[in-house]
Amino acid sequence: MAVVLDVAVRLAVIVAAFLVLPLIAGQAEHKVMAHMQARLGPMRAGGFHGWAQLIADGVKFAQKEEIVPAAADRRVFALAPAVALIPYLVVLVVVPVGPGLVGVDLDAGLFFVLAVMGIGVLGSIMAGWASGNKYSVLGGIRSAAQLVSYELPLVLAASSVAMAAGTLSLPGIVEAWRWWWLPWQAIGAVVFFTAGLAELRRPPFDMPIAESEIIMGPMTEYTGMRFALFMLAEYAGIIVLSALTTVLFLGGWHGPFLPGPVWTLLKVAVLVFVVIWVRVSYPRLREDQLQRLAWVGLVPLALVQLALTGIVRVLAG
Repeated sequence: MAVVLDVAVRLAVIVAAFLVLPLIAGQAEHKVMAHMQARLGPMRAGGFHGWAQLIADGVKFAQKEEIVPAAADRRVFALAPAVALIPYLVVLVVVPVGPGLVGVDLDAGLFFVLAVMGIGVLGSIMAGWASGNKYSVLGGIRSAAQLVSYELPLVLAASSVAMAAGTLSLPGIVEAWRWWWLPWQAIGAVVFFTAGLAELRRPPFDMPIAESEIIMGPMTEYTGMRFALFMLAEYAGIIVLSALTTVLFLGGWHGPFLPGPVWTLLKVAVLVFVVIWVRVSYPRLREDQLQRLAWVGLVPLALVQLALTGIVRVLAG
């Protein structure tokens, strides 16, 4: 009974974090982008600095009519937002926040995380195919091509950390982490974070959406709460990517003076800010530039990181 209660409490905390953190990330993106681009935006909702604007947007989405195109595959069309969102909730179950603060400590946690994250892209592919819209289909095809290109450097960069730590358990990787890993694994960190942004289809890797070309890509025909679920999936993906980068490359809960979970959340917050900063700073890549970056840039860098990790492990062993 005690074990069941402990698991239930952990899952409740994870669900609460999943519901709150993406909303905070979305609010932060609105406000940070507004200041970076010298445009204040809505400032009235909630009073101070328009803090409740995101809540107002959520209410607006809830009030909108749910429309399903006549040519759509209704079942797949309705299922796609959940397929895009749920994998990130599942991933959070195995991401450690502090010593002993993890939903489930899997021996092959890193493999589990990488496998489940790839499922989220299927939501966009399903939405594109099921919408019965040529722009949506193009967006779904671009999502598939982007997944194929950037999954390889993502996995190779993560494998370098697992090789260095000698374990696939995420808490085990954090416990094995040492401060001198920062320069040693820097290449892998950049590759992992960049490939993660591409899998999330975040700017400048947002060719599957590219509103100036294909309206909103796979989400073109979505309205109301279904559209809001896609947006929530994007912000949840940002939290997951930032948390995984923190766990794998930045030492997770390691840090002086402050409690471990505070360090984890601070590092995640900094990386979320970097995600927003990149969106504001760089224009969208063309499809050929996007593919070239993956195969000519990130994959060789990830292989260099793997070779470097192997050399250091041999010399240290």
